Amino acid sequence: MSPDETSPTVPETAADAPVAHPRAIRSYVLRAGRMGTGQQRALEELGPRFVLPYRDEPLDLATTFGRSAPVVLEIGFGMGGATAQIAQALPDHDFIGVEVHTPGVGALLKLIGEHDITNLRIVQHDAVQVLDHMIAAGSLAGVHVFFPDPWHKKKHHKRRLIQPAFVQKLVGRLAPGGYLHCATDWEDYAVQMLEVLSAEPALVNTADGYAPKPAYRPDTKFEARGLRLGHGVWDLVFRKA
Repeated sequence: MSPDETSPTVPETAADAPVAHPRAIRSYVLRAGRMGTGQQRALEELGPRFVLPYRDEPLDLATTFGRSAPVVLEIGFGMGGATAQIAQALPDHDFIGVEVHTPGVGALLKLIGEHDITNLRIVQHDAVQVLDHMIAAGSLAGVHVFFPDPWHKKKHHKRRLIQPAFVQKLVGRLAPGGYLHCATDWEDYAVQMLEVLSAEPALVNTADGYAPKPAYRPDTKFEARGLRLGHGVWDLVFRKA
């Protein structure tokens, strides 16, 4: 997600530092910060139930949630406000949120506790590795990538998440008919997203270009501020053929 929306985080330690992937796509950038007391309490009390440990093997999704339901993966949920709202609005779906920043994980756990959300789990790890090892091929009903870091300087565009190789990974995890929903408030990134997604032969655009904002995606505080400042927001919704 964009730098303004990304939650602060505590400095990583040797124990929780992500495994290095030389020359590979990295789905995040770590930033320093500190935890609030409510976030810390939520981590301690709710983390054991709702945070799934990273493993080098596919999740059994029915066992994970205790039922068989469509599963949606969200990559980079920030402080988790929109994620919690979507999970509440779609109780017949299950959700897995992937985020590396500890305060964001704590904030979403706090919302899970406050609203008694049962159809949501968290993985605190690099999304590329999660896709590679924890998500079985063809197992997802949808993927959400909302406001990823835009890496706005041209020399940093190669660090952007939505690139052909990463989209191929996402497509491989989607079931037939599953959808990929991306959103950004950077116009040149929206243009790049549209080009990359349109070039993926396994995906079909659900709109003529950019999509109307789906009803399930709530406005975020970050997004509302951007709209007040005259920034645009672009949604893209593609389906796997």
